[in-house]
Amino acid sequence: MLYNYPIEHTEPHSMNAPLYVTPTPMPGGIPSSNAEVADLLRQLVDVQREQVAILRQQQAAADNLSRWRAFLNRWNGEFPDVGGGCKQILPVLERSYMNVLQDLTDRVREIGDDLEDDFVMGEFLDRYGIRVTQLGNIISSISPIADAAPPADGPTA
Repeated sequence: MLYNYPIEHTEPHSMNAPLYVTPTPMPGGIPSSNAEVADLLRQLVDVQREQVAILRQQQAAADNLSRWRAFLNRWNGEFPDVGGGCKQILPVLERSYMNVLQDLTDRVREIGDDLEDDFVMGEFLDRYGIRVTQLGNIISSISPIADAAPPADGPTA
């Protein structure tokens, strides 16, 4: 139900015309039954569950970073430059990886449907398979260490 409430100004120089304020209607209208209200509440609960899942994932990611920081701190006496070194070389490795991926995509475009041939496939895998896999694994191993390394100008908490 929509209600109109008259509001009158009592200032000495106002126009004395009534002003009607109507409540803003709900998107999709007002639910007509308890079933619709229950459905809306279920949807709200589902959204809240999704938000909780996202927050848990963020928490886990932060926890993973703190584990790598603890790892670096534990070995800092024996390997003081590893974290900073990983941070320094990561862009070089990523650039190399992107170059290999660019070569790979160019080659696949060039080969086209010939990639279905066993000989062509074998040659392609010999050339790119190991490099892409190994560089990807190296980057996956070094990235969290580089992320956990303190900035070059000093350690952080």
